[in-house]
Amino acid sequence: MKEKMQWPWPWRRRKVVVVVVLRKLLTCAICVIALMGLLSVRVHVFPSSKVSDLTDPYKLPTVTQHELNYQKLSAEKKWTQELTPPHLSKEQAPPHLSKAPLSSHKLNGANGSLDFEKLWKQPSNHDFVPCVQPGSNYTAPDESRGYLLVHTNGGLNQMRAGICDMVAVARIINATLVVPELDKRSFWQDTSNFSDVFDEDHFINALANDVKVIKKLPKDLSSATKVVMHFRSWSGLEYYRDEIASLWEEFQVIRASKSDSRLANNHLPPDIQKLRCRACYEALRFSPKIEAMGKLLVDRMRAYGPFIALHLRYEKDMLAFSGCTHGLSDVEAEELRTIRENTAYWKIKDINATEQRSRGYCPLTPTEVGIFLTGLGYPSNTPIYIAAGEIYGGDTHMADLRSRYPILMSKEKLASVEELEPFTNHASQMAALDYIVSVESDVFIPSHSGNMARAVEGHRRFLGHRKTISPDRKALVRLFDKIEKGLLMEGRKVSNRISEIHKKLQGSPRRRRGPVSGTKGMDRFRSEEAFYVNPLPDCLCKRVSENVNASTASMR
Repeated sequence: MKEKMQWPWPWRRRKVVVVVVLRKLLTCAICVIALMGLLSVRVHVFPSSKVSDLTDPYKLPTVTQHELNYQKLSAEKKWTQELTPPHLSKEQAPPHLSKAPLSSHKLNGANGSLDFEKLWKQPSNHDFVPCVQPGSNYTAPDESRGYLLVHTNGGLNQMRAGICDMVAVARIINATLVVPELDKRSFWQDTSNFSDVFDEDHFINALANDVKVIKKLPKDLSSATKVVMHFRSWSGLEYYRDEIASLWEEFQVIRASKSDSRLANNHLPPDIQKLRCRACYEALRFSPKIEAMGKLLVDRMRAYGPFIALHLRYEKDMLAFSGCTHGLSDVEAEELRTIRENTAYWKIKDINATEQRSRGYCPLTPTEVGIFLTGLGYPSNTPIYIAAGEIYGGDTHMADLRSRYPILMSKEKLASVEELEPFTNHASQMAALDYIVSVESDVFIPSHSGNMARAVEGHRRFLGHRKTISPDRKALVRLFDKIEKGLLMEGRKVSNRISEIHKKLQGSPRRRRGPVSGTKGMDRFRSEEAFYVNPLPDCLCKRVSENVNASTASMR
């Protein structure tokens, strides 16, 4: 029988001491490791000792470079910057501060589950890119034969198109163009001068190789006899070269009393068409203060994620001019009729509102816009910028749209009173801010095909065919009437129909439409798609890929 080996007592005691020491060392090591882990997590979450305060759900992102530029521009007037848009409801909090980012949401519309990418996906530009440089035979402007004074007419975008056309006219008749005078007698009674709305120096310098432009008529000619001309609408090259240019034999100064639609949309030399585009999209940019404020509004709108710019042309002047009264009270309809009667330069006074609407000539009402957006699949958390002046009837007519889409923003909500003060009471300058946001938006939707809608659509096409959904108002009215009468319910059927109608109305490249078949005279020109609505083919060309070039070269 084997016996266990017994260690002497001193050795047993030493062994116990060693074990105890090892246990303590191991415990300390574990504690150190745990402490280091906690510290590393803290450092990862809070990289600085200053923790961002996210308790305010309406706080906008950190000041951007645009805001810094704007502060620099506005220092003389002591304008203030507010990082928080005033008077926002909880539903209008930027989604980047909500619990789930907008990009992770499944956006559920009436047509089922439409994912984020489909709603905001841009149409293919089919490799069309701007091509506005003149041809090889294009020369510097010839010696000036006289001076062209221009009195523009209409609102901002009507004046913009007219100014660009007059640049081309000045080139055709070898005139020195005096910086155009803006319309101060229109419905809006805006006192803005050219330099208040546009960057005057840039306009002059950008066109130096095309047309000589000066700020004022020389003093020695201020008392010279001027011929005032009402240029014929949609006129071609021959009219200006033969009839108008012949006036230089008797006069040194020609004054154009109107500027809108004075130049043909089509059948002009390529270099003249390209000059119109250079004038519109390169030379005629807004004044620095408008550009800075516009970009600031875009940045603040971007805080909500991808957004729609909705040109809601439901304003008093539009409704009065068009005679559209659907959904209005008798008192409101009478007020609009009175305005139309008392506005001397509006030629048509007696208008059948029902007939106007059935033909698709009326702007969509705010309620109809809500049905339309829902039918397209845009969910209630879609950020929408209202590009418009004062909506007729205010909250009374906006209630239904706001109940569907609570994140309805505008320049008045995105900027403080102090920030907007320099532009307030100047309709053209306020419209310019809306124009900038509309051009830069992810999706642009006009409720009516007026001057701004057409100008923005054309600019977005020029910049790469950005998504622009143009409502087919004539087709939509039939749907809306059935819904209103209870013959059709909103849901999958309506949504499918709306989506199908607008499948090919989202800004994809296409050639500018010519006149409607069978029309004659001025009606033929009037039926054409305007030049600035669609600059293709004149100012947009197919990009030739490098592979094609390489293949062509190898075949030579």
